[in-house]
Amino acid sequence: MSDDASHPSLALDETVHQRVRLGILAVLGEVAECTFTAVREELELTDGNLSRHLRVLEEAGLVQIRKGYEGRRPCTWLGLTRQGHKALRAELAALERLVVRLRRSEAAEAAEQGNDR
Repeated sequence: MSDDASHPSLALDETVHQRVRLGILAVLGEVAECTFTAVREELELTDGNLSRHLRVLEEAGLVQIRKGYEGRRPCTWLGLTRQGHKALRAELAALERLVVRLRRSEAAEAAEQGNDR
């Protein structure tokens, strides 16, 4: 076991880490604003599934939802809030720490197996 103070997985946020919600945050993290339709198509979701996850993220203060019109057609725009950007960065940092820890463990195991020969 590592002598790190706490396991990196303990820093993962349950709201953010769920696969669809992490995908939404990742897509929105690449742009200032994006349409509901673009996110739905990028992540291959249904309207209902995307709406449900957006509601969770909006209630957590991680995304902002803006409704309006493009010409005469209704349109919904999505964007990360400042808190959403911060949560995404924190999640990615926790995942990076987890990967580093696992790679370190794998390297130690490989070295140990090499010494056993």
